[in-house]
Amino acid sequence: MTDQGAAPFAAPVHPQVAGRRVEQRRPVPRPVGAGWRQRLEILVFVAPALALMAVFVVWPVASAVRMSFFHWKGFGPMDEFIGLDNYRLVLTDDVFRHAVLHNFIIVGLSILIQLPLGLAIALLLNRRIRGRGVLRTIIFVPYVVAEVIAGVVWYQLLQPESGVIDGLIRAIGLTPPEQGFLGTPELALGTVFVVLTWKYLGLAILLFLAGLQGVPDELFEAAQLDGAGWWQVQRRIAIPLLGPTIRTWAFLSMIGSLQLFDMVWILTGGGPANATTTMATYLITMGTARHNYGIAGAASVILFVVGFLMALLYQVFVLRRDTAVER
Repeated sequence: MTDQGAAPFAAPVHPQVAGRRVEQRRPVPRPVGAGWRQRLEILVFVAPALALMAVFVVWPVASAVRMSFFHWKGFGPMDEFIGLDNYRLVLTDDVFRHAVLHNFIIVGLSILIQLPLGLAIALLLNRRIRGRGVLRTIIFVPYVVAEVIAGVVWYQLLQPESGVIDGLIRAIGLTPPEQGFLGTPELALGTVFVVLTWKYLGLAILLFLAGLQGVPDELFEAAQLDGAGWWQVQRRIAIPLLGPTIRTWAFLSMIGSLQLFDMVWILTGGGPANATTTMATYLITMGTARHNYGIAGAASVILFVVGFLMALLYQVFVLRRDTAVER
């Protein structure tokens, strides 16, 4: 018998075997210049992207910032420095302040209407129903249609008197607005949002469907075996697990609503009576129509700052829970 406190018996190791083990553990020396070669390879692959970003992002932003400090009509030398006067004119302009309000109204309506609508459709299309693939394609088609084409088609549909929408309203015994939906200030912004919902709802549905595909079927089957109904399964399992996808879509929708331009420009041009003006249409109008490029530059800088701050705050307070590393 051996004492319990005694060390266990260890077989002797031959010195040559021990030396061989030590040699195997030695790190293999890297060839001279391997680090510089790797950095050069990374630079070669990244350089085209950095060049494109510098030309199409950094340089335009820097030009807009420089332009915002000058009184410039778009031709001749840019030598009339006026400091922050352009920012003062933009921030005190009622049209621009209403434009900011319209952008935030679109942001709020997107979250309040497009989110539950897209989520409901995604949950229904995730069920095993006949023609599910065809329905998914039909719903996603508006998103892939170019904004110009979609805007022109809806502009023709919403024409007063001759438009299809007015004809359908009269066919059911109602009276459409005399100036049309796009020509009535009280209805124009809501009409634009309806078109935006038709255009971009497919993206939300696609993202939510992709998120639902990542939920294991075993969770649904276990819940159904425990007696949970379809709605209980969706409310207790599917929707909570879609949290990261919903927050990502909300971020994309928020940034897109702040940069909204093309659809509004085609449908209304910011009218009637500035009822649908956004920050993007405001700066384009100031720059191209009124040739106040200094004011347009100041408005673009303000738009950039608003979008950057909102993205930063959303990242810090909302998306951080999805990107935080568990310790």
